[in-house]
Amino acid sequence: MEKLISLWQQTGLYNIELGQVVMIVICLLFLYLAIRKGFEPLLLVPIGFGGLLANIPEAGLALSAVEQAIHSGNIDTLNQLAGLLGISSVDPKELFHAYELANAQTHLSAQQLVQDMGYVNGMLYNFYTVAIASGVAPLLIFMGVGAMTDFGPLLANPKTLFLGAAAQFGIFATVLGALALTATGYFDFTIADAAAIGIIGGADGPTAIYVATKLAPDLLGAIAVAAYSYMALVPLIQPPIMRLLTTKKEREIVMTQLRSVSKAEKIFFPIILLILVAILLPDAAPLLGMFCFGNLMRECGVVDRLSNTTQNALINIVTIFLGLSVGSKLVADKFLQTETLGIVILGMVAFAIGTAAGVLMGKLMSKLSGGKINPLIGAAGVSAVPMAARVANKMGLEANPHNFLLMHAMGPNVAGVIGSAVAAGVMIKYLSG
Repeated sequence: MEKLISLWQQTGLYNIELGQVVMIVICLLFLYLAIRKGFEPLLLVPIGFGGLLANIPEAGLALSAVEQAIHSGNIDTLNQLAGLLGISSVDPKELFHAYELANAQTHLSAQQLVQDMGYVNGMLYNFYTVAIASGVAPLLIFMGVGAMTDFGPLLANPKTLFLGAAAQFGIFATVLGALALTATGYFDFTIADAAAIGIIGGADGPTAIYVATKLAPDLLGAIAVAAYSYMALVPLIQPPIMRLLTTKKEREIVMTQLRSVSKAEKIFFPIILLILVAILLPDAAPLLGMFCFGNLMRECGVVDRLSNTTQNALINIVTIFLGLSVGSKLVADKFLQTETLGIVILGMVAFAIGTAAGVLMGKLMSKLSGGKINPLIGAAGVSAVPMAARVANKMGLEANPHNFLLMHAMGPNVAGVIGSAVAAGVMIKYLSG
């Protein structure tokens, strides 16, 4: 009977906490939205499933070896860790806090200590370390996105670059909004946290994840979920803003056919873009460099095997590990906090401001061009490729059945990817460390 009782006390059902139940329900909701509603299924399915794995009681799949050791409650282990961390208490919460504040050398010593005792990192923790903490996964996905991107519409109408730039206004406005929320006393965002949250407004999941790992790793789960959720909700969020800021006459504007772009232009553009931006802003080089490299493989025509692999097998493999790694951050004690609500609200504000800024820039350019530019394509300045461009095209067709805006909207859409990478570089440049 004692063994049966001991077995029962070690089960997940006995040890489950309310927060874990809530997170399991939330992760099931993500799976429902992905599978049933089709909201960003390539990311929400692995994120939702990773969240389920991370919240299984006693499994410790998202914990490091040190966190596993502290969670074990073994008094000898706790005493040795307390001595290493320089505190007298063996309370798990205080040990966790001391470990988080310790320097890198102490982290390594603690890791070696507990590994010698037989504790190992959880599966999801290893995924996170390799895929996200190293910065590899977001960069590889950016390379894949570059390989799938056609710069032709942007090169055919370079003025649309201003629309992509305008849509990034939501990022910087949200930084101020996060600091304003902190001033209320209900939230506690640093300026680095605010910058990581603001990147959500760019509607670019890999960029949001990359910046979060650099500036606010503790907020990664909430930021990633908010970024991909709003990307999935582009068809619901953008149309009301676009209707509000434009007249029916403006939405009916038919744009002329784009000029043909030569192969040489497409080959030289990613090279020139990288050199110019990297010289001015080296911190944007990792994201933009992988994006341009992927695009060069697509356009040069001599490495089709590499381009096809990048567009398909590689990006799919990386997406699986990226999603599971993000899901590992959806543990109850880190996700169910007041800051998460603030991130969700600010993410929506950032996205709405970015969309509005793009449309308003489109209106200005329409007037300056004598009515040759449809303001709707400005909403595609957020870098949700190609969904935002499709929304602009759909809105144009609703206003005028002969109004095909898809290729015109792809210009600011691609410019938005470049703009979000540059914005990320600016944030990292001034706030990292």
